Amino acid sequence: MIIAHFLAVCVGVSLGLIGGGGSILAVPILVYVLGVPIKSAIAMSLVTIGAVSLVGIIPHWQQHHVNFKTALLFSPGAMVGAYMGARLGTLPIVTPALQQILFVIVMFIAAYFILRNSQHQSSANLELEVNQPSVEVNSSVSIDQHIPWWLAIPTEGFGVGIMTGLVGIGGGFMIIPTLVILGNTPIKEAIGTSLVIMAFKSVTGFAGYWGHVPIDINLMLTFTLAASLGMLVGAYLTQFIEAKKLETGFAYFVIAIAIFMLFKTVF
Repeated sequence: MIIAHFLAVCVGVSLGLIGGGGSILAVPILVYVLGVPIKSAIAMSLVTIGAVSLVGIIPHWQQHHVNFKTALLFSPGAMVGAYMGARLGTLPIVTPALQQILFVIVMFIAAYFILRNSQHQSSANLELEVNQPSVEVNSSVSIDQHIPWWLAIPTEGFGVGIMTGLVGIGGGFMIIPTLVILGNTPIKEAIGTSLVIMAFKSVTGFAGYWGHVPIDINLMLTFTLAASLGMLVGAYLTQFIEAKKLETGFAYFVIAIAIFMLFKTVF
């Protein structure tokens, strides 16, 4: 229990430093350190990530790095998708082994996105941030020339929500690039806004699991408290640590955990 809660602090630090990676770490900790069933672990991690995101919103909001207009555009689709994904995850056809394999697959995808962003975002997004004085959503930006931003963003939100509800992953590593590319949002504002979205969709995702999987309330609350403390630590450390320098190492760490989970699932 002590080790698990120390690792929960690390989950919060990850969210505070790089704006993502919470569920990627929380679910394996709950499953392999505490022995929580995968479906229950996904449901519990949604509460943890939702609460930690709420804590993280505060410093970003104080620095004017939260765009509530964009969050309200993205969140409804994400919330509906998260609930539907969670309900799908409770169906008998979605066995724990299948859900665990899906989780591993999404971990590999997440690692790819993180590596790609760490290689290209430093130059591209810094240039975007410097050259874009406006923090409002630009209606000229779209997923392609035929899909307007006001349709593309909610659609993307729905897809991210489905993934979040089904396997518990789908946070910053997918939301932040979406906001930057489709919403023309500066990177710092995208990170703060993504926390609002994660908080909203975590609520409906957990609602989809509630009553269908066993939940250890006390463990969930203490785990969430430890992760929230980690978020405050991570937010403080951003003053001294360049988050982008950590992303590559974090991506390879995610790959290592995914390989371990795949081995445990198959063998």
